[in-house]
Amino acid sequence: MDKAQNILFSLFLCFSLVLNLSYISSLYLKPGRQGLSWMEKAAAEAKAVASVWCSGHGWAFLDGFSVDGKLICECNACYGGYDCSGLLLGCVVDADSGDPLFLEPFWVQHAANGTIVVPGWHRMSYHFNDGSLISNELKAQIRKLHEVTGNAVTKGRFIIFGAGATQLLNAAVHALSSSDPSLSRVVASTPHYPVYKEQMEFFNSSGYKFDGDTFLYSNQIDSEGNFIEFVTSPNNPDGQLKKGVLRGPSVKRIHDLAYHWPHYTAIPAPADKYLMIFTLSKLTGHAGSRFGWAIVKDEAVYQRMLTYMLLSSYSVSRETQLRVLKLLNVVLESGGRELFDFGYQTMRNRWKQNLILSSSYYEKLRGPSPAFAWLKCEREEDEDCNAVLKSVNVTGRNGSLFGAKSQYVRLSLVKGQDDFDLLLERMEMLVSEDKSSKTREQSESIANVSVWNASYHLEGFASESAERSEGLLDFESIL
Repeated sequence: MDKAQNILFSLFLCFSLVLNLSYISSLYLKPGRQGLSWMEKAAAEAKAVASVWCSGHGWAFLDGFSVDGKLICECNACYGGYDCSGLLLGCVVDADSGDPLFLEPFWVQHAANGTIVVPGWHRMSYHFNDGSLISNELKAQIRKLHEVTGNAVTKGRFIIFGAGATQLLNAAVHALSSSDPSLSRVVASTPHYPVYKEQMEFFNSSGYKFDGDTFLYSNQIDSEGNFIEFVTSPNNPDGQLKKGVLRGPSVKRIHDLAYHWPHYTAIPAPADKYLMIFTLSKLTGHAGSRFGWAIVKDEAVYQRMLTYMLLSSYSVSRETQLRVLKLLNVVLESGGRELFDFGYQTMRNRWKQNLILSSSYYEKLRGPSPAFAWLKCEREEDEDCNAVLKSVNVTGRNGSLFGAKSQYVRLSLVKGQDDFDLLLERMEMLVSEDKSSKTREQSESIANVSVWNASYHLEGFASESAERSEGLLDFESIL
């Protein structure tokens, strides 16, 4: 972002603040309150933050660092200096985190509509006026979002809010296991999201335990005992479109659909499952807001989840619900198309596309856009793939955390553009170093990246580096 764009962003932000403040004044301004002074101060603070120039490689924040009372830039990884203009040579590129900052430019472009001002007396009560803990307007917008996107059935279902999908995952396990006095075995297909296992072991409940890979029990006609099966689609880390594996009357499923949005995968039909979990972070990119929701078919399960939420955190904060409502209003202004088109195009540009498939959501042909690369180092001596990457100062997430071997590593493709550009640069360094020490024939076997999204065969690390890498890294889709 150049300086002119930064100035334009500041103007948009200020314009949005004026509209927000005018609206709030009409709602809240009553005799005995502080007049317009508090709104003027809020606008001045926001303007001061927006005007801090960070060279397009960072931001200043109202709750950020300051020196002598002046806010300073918080730089993107591998950038430094007072204005973030300096590239830090030799820094470690973080491809471990799943921070979905690739959507940040969308919200810069929609600064006027996405900005909100929260007065100090906004909803101080535990409850809304109707006695509930969740915003009915937000719940209605979530139903509308799924309807226009076509990715989940919500009619006749119960919706519950949580602090991101993380809290809802354990609430769901608790609700499904507490209905039966015997132990429930929790399973997930390998490779699986590490939090499933980590939560089960941390809470150490007498009602359930993590029991490994789903396919250990897949040959049984009717799985004996009580099972709770996590079904993650698209899967984290490999992007596969998963289905339930186990069968039997005592099998219950939690469908983790965090990435079931048009910027990551085609949406052939609405998901119609017993218990589905979604998260704001992978929809709009706002991971720090910590907001997720579950769509539940059975009222008894919903009530047990609600009890869990009441006793663990009571509810999601009013400020979070207000911000989410504002964000979803922006998304729904175009029926979701602006956000999903932006996200899909950004992710598609990070991949080499060879094949195409039909998406009912877009009603046109589209390519893959998975969130992660699932990398396998295939040389016999490369038992730890993360160690290979660290040789060029790249860190990914070790495959062993997902229940796989350490020959695998997950690389995040959803971070900001600075992070992705540096990742490409370092991967090309790895390619070049290998080519300099081995013959071309040997070097082409250094790694194999398998990413499943739809019926695709992808070659190259990404569209920008595929031709230069000459097939050294192979992206393979086998659904």
